[in-house]
Amino acid sequence: MTRLRNYFLTGLIICAPLAITAYLVRSMIGWVDGWVKPYLPTVYNPDTYLPFDVPGFGLIVAVFFITMVGFLTANFVGRSIVKFGENLLHRTPLIRGVYKALKQIFETVLSNKESMFTRVGLLEYPRKDLWSIVFIASDTKSEVSTLLSEKYETVAVFMPCTPNPTTGYLVYVPVAQIIPLSMSVEDAAKLVISAGMVAPEYHKETKALLDATKVEFAHLAAVQPALKSRTASSRSKK
Repeated sequence: MTRLRNYFLTGLIICAPLAITAYLVRSMIGWVDGWVKPYLPTVYNPDTYLPFDVPGFGLIVAVFFITMVGFLTANFVGRSIVKFGENLLHRTPLIRGVYKALKQIFETVLSNKESMFTRVGLLEYPRKDLWSIVFIASDTKSEVSTLLSEKYETVAVFMPCTPNPTTGYLVYVPVAQIIPLSMSVEDAAKLVISAGMVAPEYHKETKALLDATKVEFAHLAAVQPALKSRTASSRSKK
């Protein structure tokens, strides 16, 4: 019975991810087909003259349509049409707020890859001796970081929630309070999603990368006392 139980658990570990992945892919294809196929002309819809439904045809049409929109937007006429449509949306109450937020999210995720999370670290939160994983954003200067730089060097970090890493907190913290990690963003996301059950292996060859990151953070932390004293002296002179 013990062997049968181990065989069952091993098979479950192999089959469950495959079954869930297949279910999600099938659901996504069916969802896209349900949106696209009703708008296709009858002559172009293969379901009208075939004895069975063609799964994924609506997804192919959607990918082709999105690609053509991107191609047409690349020229002057397409950009003018898109700008005209966006101006109409920006003048529409309620819709303009949703559209602006969604567009900014997609532009950040798909276009500005340099502004995405680049490193992973540990932050002492929610109290002393308790540590949380944070995703360190890029070093792009913003209004918040510029104002805080008068006191100390800060960095924007995203503290994800378990098991859904898409929700969390955006926090600006001093660089000296972050312990950099050598694991990748993907490995850290797996660690968060699995609630600590899927931990990446720590290899010795990654130690050099971790040491280099620590040196960089230590240099930024060493600059903070000078920034504080400089700010205090400038305020005293005023």
